[in-house]
Amino acid sequence: MDDGAFAGLSEQARHRLPRLFADYIDGGAHGERTMARNRAAFAQWGVTPRGLRDVSAINLTTQCFGRSWSLPVFVAPVGFAGMFHAHGEQGAAYAAHKRGVGMGVSTFSIAPMEKVAATGADLMAQIYVFRDRALTRDMLDRARACGMDGIILTIDTAITPVRERDVRNGFRHLARPTAMQMAGLLRHPSWLYGQVRGGAMPNVGNIAAYTSSRGVMAQARDVVAQIDAGLDWDDLAWLRATWDGTLVVKGIMHPDDALRAVQIGADGLIVSNHGGRQMDPAPATLDVLPLIAQAVGGQIDIMLDSGIRRGGDVVAALALGASAVSIGRPWAWGLAAQGARGVGLALDTLAREVADVMALAGLPDIAAVRNVGRNALWQF
Repeated sequence: MDDGAFAGLSEQARHRLPRLFADYIDGGAHGERTMARNRAAFAQWGVTPRGLRDVSAINLTTQCFGRSWSLPVFVAPVGFAGMFHAHGEQGAAYAAHKRGVGMGVSTFSIAPMEKVAATGADLMAQIYVFRDRALTRDMLDRARACGMDGIILTIDTAITPVRERDVRNGFRHLARPTAMQMAGLLRHPSWLYGQVRGGAMPNVGNIAAYTSSRGVMAQARDVVAQIDAGLDWDDLAWLRATWDGTLVVKGIMHPDDALRAVQIGADGLIVSNHGGRQMDPAPATLDVLPLIAQAVGGQIDIMLDSGIRRGGDVVAALALGASAVSIGRPWAWGLAAQGARGVGLALDTLAREVADVMALAGLPDIAAVRNVGRNALWQF
């Protein structure tokens, strides 16, 4: 897979992580064609260089979902991130907070949202609607109690499709590690030491109260079974009536769905195919973004997710209608490689590249990128 600006971090992470978790980060559904298509879509667009413009100061400050961030990048919710490095989700949140960017806390966060929120980061809680609505209400109540005023509803996970790498490795299909899995873990002593030095068996702390099982795989299996496969537009309306804060819908890939979400009262949309981890084959998010942006007509903010690996990718997404982008695998590789420092390095690397591209395109700030729009780009 093309890791772009994050190739060094991903290489370090793959050496440090057991294959079980490296493949979980790296893999996608079925033949992984959607993953490849996400990257190929960015290769179809260039940013046109422009000179003789004052770019002595480049301002990356961004407004999105009613928030102000220091750059147009959001740290996407990534499940089980606390298994990649002992710094876990708290370390990632610290790195995001230090750089003035927002972050989504996955339902399947190893650290409970309460501990992640203690970092002071600008957080949104990523949630699912469970068959037992009381569990969903409890997640909302906890988010409120943590000071989070925004949630991200993920809508593209009615089922978990076959992910061939996870099947080979037994990820989430077993209640406890097999002897072969344990042998694989033992071959990565620095990772293993970080996970066991606290003395307790790792748990998915964010959902531990919703299952009697113990251990990451058993807990995840139990709670995944609770995700409501019957989720429909009436349920989105129920959530809108239940939650009085910012509501962002993640997994929008069609203009009609975008418009209906706006009509129901969503405050923001994330155009996402789950990084190629759900539907395969599916269109690239960058390919559908202009259609969705045109349909929404600026009524609410749109974030582009899936496939961002370079600063030029960020600029292309903004020019085609996004208010910001979100990154998942890049920060996960950073965390796995170097903990909180690695997440910060991933964000800093992307920020530098975005600033480089904007300066050489004669675009001093994010508003300029969005105002020029497609005219800033060259389609190959």
